[in-house]
Amino acid sequence: MSHNPIRPWRDIERRKSRQIQVGKVLIGGDAPIAVQTMTNTPTEDANATIAQILRAAEAGADIVRVSCPTEEATAAMPAICKASPVPIVADIHFHYKRGIEAADAGAACLRINPGNIGSVARVKEVVAAARANGCSIRIGVNGGSLEKHLLEKYGEPCPDAMVESALDHARILDDLGFHEYKISVKASDMFLTVAAYQQLAEATDAPLHLGITEAGGLRTGTVKSSIGMGALLWAGIGDTIRVSLSADPVEEVKVGFEMLKSLGLRTRGVNIVACPSCARQGFDVITTVDILEQRLAHIHEPISLSIIGCVVNGPGEAALTDLGFTGGGKESGKMFVAGRPDHNVSNADMIDHIVELVEAKAARMRAEREQAEVAAE
Repeated sequence: MSHNPIRPWRDIERRKSRQIQVGKVLIGGDAPIAVQTMTNTPTEDANATIAQILRAAEAGADIVRVSCPTEEATAAMPAICKASPVPIVADIHFHYKRGIEAADAGAACLRINPGNIGSVARVKEVVAAARANGCSIRIGVNGGSLEKHLLEKYGEPCPDAMVESALDHARILDDLGFHEYKISVKASDMFLTVAAYQQLAEATDAPLHLGITEAGGLRTGTVKSSIGMGALLWAGIGDTIRVSLSADPVEEVKVGFEMLKSLGLRTRGVNIVACPSCARQGFDVITTVDILEQRLAHIHEPISLSIIGCVVNGPGEAALTDLGFTGGGKESGKMFVAGRPDHNVSNADMIDHIVELVEAKAARMRAEREQAEVAAE
C-alpha cells in the first residue's frame, strides 16, 4: 500500500450530481473526475489526429474532444473513433448536421453550443441521432457566444445569462426525455466563470464540465486555470475538467492531473514533493527534479516521492512520502523508504537509484492490484 497518512481535514466533499456515461467513462456521481483535452490537428487528417489522441491517452487523458466543423472532418471520424483508446467527444458548432454525422460515426459524446447550434428543431434532430447511437451530450455555454436575446436582456455576458442559457437548453433535452447530458459554462474571465458554475451547481444535478476557456499559454493559462478551477474543485464542484492552454494537448493533461492530485481528487502517477533549493542544498535539486519528472512520466501508479536538498526539511517531508531523498552528506544523501531512513546513496548514483526504486514499487503495486482483481472474480 502507498505510504499516505490519514488526514481527514483535507477531504473534499463533492457535489452530488447524477451519473452519465461518455463511452465507457462514468461522469458524475461518485466516479473519479475525468481529465479531458482537445486535439488541434486538422480532423480531416485522421492519421495526425489519431497520433495526437494516442499521445494524450498515454499521458492519462480519459476523454479527448475533436472538432468537427466540416463534412470532411466528420468523414474522418469513423477511423478516429475506432483507433482511439479513449472516448471521443465531437465538438459541434454552427451546423447541426455535423452532430448527426459525428454520432453516426462513433463519437461517444456531442458537444453543442446553444448559442450556435440553431433552432429547437435542429437540436431535436441532434438529440435523436445521439439517442440512436448511445451518445451523451455536453451543453457547452461560452461567454463569448451567448444567444443574441440573452445579450440584449442582460447587456453583456454575466453569470445569470450563462446559467439561463444552459438551463434553457437543458430543459429542451429534458422535455425530449434525454437526460444523458453534462453542462459547462466557460468564459475567459475567471471570476465570471467561477460565479456562473457556482450558480449552476445550485440549479441542477447534471454533471458539470469545468474549464476556463482561452486561459492563455502554458504558464499563464496554468495559473489562471488552477486558481479558477481549483476554487471550484475545492468547493466540490466539477465532474470533468479541461485545462485550456495554448500549448501541446499533452501539457493540458499533465496540468489537469497535477491540479487534481494537489487536491487529493486523483492519484495517477508520481507526485514529487521538492524544495525550491537554496544555498544549503547538497545536490542540484532543480536539475534532479527535472530529470526525474521526465524519467518517471511513464509510471501510472500513485507514488509519492520527496526530493529535498538538505536536512532542515528533508526528513520531515520524507516521513510523509513513499520514497524520499534528503541531501546533506558529503556528495551523498539519505534514502527514506515508507517514511523511515533506510540507506545512503551517492549523489552520482541517486537519480538512477530512485528510478529503480520507484519502478520496483510500481511493479509491486500493479501485481497486488492484479491479484486483487483476480480474487474479486
